[in-house]
Amino acid sequence: MYEKDDPRSALATAARPDSGAEITAAQYLDLRETPVVRAQNVILIHTDARDGDDLDNGTLEGELAIVVTGASPAFTVLTADGATKVDSPGLVVVPPGASRISVHGDGPLVRLVEATEPAWRDRVANAAAYAQAHPRVTLLERWPAPAEERVRFYPLSEVPDDPKRFGRIFRTRSFMVNFLPLQDGPRDPRKLSPHHHDDFEQLSLAVQGEYVHHIRTPWLPDSTTWREDEHVRIGSPSVTIIPPPTVHTSAASDPGVNQLIDIFSPPRVDFSEKPGWVLNADDYPMP
Repeated sequence: MYEKDDPRSALATAARPDSGAEITAAQYLDLRETPVVRAQNVILIHTDARDGDDLDNGTLEGELAIVVTGASPAFTVLTADGATKVDSPGLVVVPPGASRISVHGDGPLVRLVEATEPAWRDRVANAAAYAQAHPRVTLLERWPAPAEERVRFYPLSEVPDDPKRFGRIFRTRSFMVNFLPLQDGPRDPRKLSPHHHDDFEQLSLAVQGEYVHHIRTPWLPDSTTWREDEHVRIGSPSVTIIPPPTVHTSAASDPGVNQLIDIFSPPRVDFSEKPGWVLNADDYPMP
């Protein structure tokens, strides 16, 4: 449940009967050990880039999204249509086709591609977890195309945090990325927000600090599938993949600055229906 002052407390939710399908286990992935990982619909690629690196994204059938944080280096996206320089935090969206990244400094870059991309699907470290599709997760169907396909950069500097909005949310045809506010010090343990999702995974990307992910698996009739509650502490960079319909909440725990970025694929309808929440909604229409 959300507190009254949490913007998510007004989200429209739909009650639906439980499918009875298996509830999969959460995954906690250290991106320094496993830099290429996947969820049902998305592959996440973490790169500790170095000045002068030339990163080949491959020739993609879908869009590429690049998550740029305050620690990321400047870089240039190169496509057949030209070059786009990026030198501040935000989200970059690259249209389908061949592209490269020329890196101008040292630091982390996170790329998102669709899980079916031939250039990446055989390189993920946790492929065994998705040997079969997870029955509770809605498969990706791309949302409508933008009016013009080109490289787009959405800098965070143009959209300051607003307590009436939940984070800073951008979407593409295949992904939704939410840059949550920086958390200075540990989260108040009396003000957590346990909740669940009916039919989509959440990827919680920790890019700074440390988090404790609290996850509870609902009981199904078959008691042999029950799990103990999990309270997993993990640093950064890491990604935690939270399956539906587990009850979950995450708490920053580092005494310094903590930053979490949530990723969804396909984009969330409930967030998209909230006026003003999706900051690039004019570029990427809803179905």
